[in-house]
Amino acid sequence: MSDADSPYLDAMAAVRPVHSRSYAAAIEYQQRLTKPVGSLGDLEEIGAQLSAIAGQMPPPLPVPAAVAVFAGDHGVARSGVTPWPQEVTGQMVANFLNGGAAINVFARQVGAPVTVVDVGVAALLEPQAGLRRAKVAFGTRDLSIGPAMSRDEVLLALNVGTETAADLVTEGARCLISGDMGIGNTTASAALIAAFTGRRASEVTGRGTGIDDQTLARKTEIVETALARLTPNSDPLQVMAEVGGLEIAALAGFMIGGAAFQIPVIIDGVIALAAACFVQQVSPIALGYVIAGHRSTEPGASVALHHLGLRPLIDLRLRLGEGTGACLAYPLVQAAARVLREMATFDSAGVVDKRD
Repeated sequence: MSDADSPYLDAMAAVRPVHSRSYAAAIEYQQRLTKPVGSLGDLEEIGAQLSAIAGQMPPPLPVPAAVAVFAGDHGVARSGVTPWPQEVTGQMVANFLNGGAAINVFARQVGAPVTVVDVGVAALLEPQAGLRRAKVAFGTRDLSIGPAMSRDEVLLALNVGTETAADLVTEGARCLISGDMGIGNTTASAALIAAFTGRRASEVTGRGTGIDDQTLARKTEIVETALARLTPNSDPLQVMAEVGGLEIAALAGFMIGGAAFQIPVIIDGVIALAAACFVQQVSPIALGYVIAGHRSTEPGASVALHHLGLRPLIDLRLRLGEGTGACLAYPLVQAAARVLREMATFDSAGVVDKRD
């Protein structure tokens, strides 16, 4: 494909580092609020990050939010890595669109609309309200025997994510929440995280939807085999093409798209973290706009969080995906902004500051 027709590359060029002065101003201001210094823990860091993202202190409220669930199938699902049939991806997309999934419940709770993006479902989906049809392919190829995608397919999926972010921001979103759906996607995510962090397959491959020991051993072996095809000279696009997924690439584009508009992006679990590892490789400054919603029970999630230097806001032993952990974390992100906007300082409240 032509570089001239790439929203992803345009967004990459538009990303700027977050504002260090606004970050420092938020840190300094929090020391004057009516509380012991540091007593709001990680919320103080998130508030400072929101200031840095917006380039102003206090930061604007990250309201409203919009959820994008990227859906794609994986050829490796047919190689014994999951007991769930591939058809479940399309069936769950229908569930999302009918408002019956966990992400719909949580999104309603926070007043966020849900857009489902078909970037690679292995079925033809009819037009429906809430569905963005942007299919790059009918699923990936089986990464256990060869590359999952071509480089062009990766770039097209990155474009889908970037365009989705741009459209949601244009429609008024001031916070983006990532979600995903795809039977077999924890296998691809484990391979990506291992490739980008240098960890062994056994350290990052988990049970996904709850597989037994035999299936886990098979899954780990497949990840090891796929990783062996990569070389030290494999660039990030080649890594994504070899062992990634269409919805994972779209998630990466979504993060970069949010960063290009200076909008915070709350990401979900291990699938989004695999995408974030790609983002770190191609645009490290874009990670300044990313907030880790939660810590998934998948082992690759903790490895990726450590590698990326991200602290998750919640740890509820979640492993559902769909954007559920990110959506649950959203009210905490709002609270972090409200502290800087609404909480009194010692001076304004007439409270004695023991440091004086």
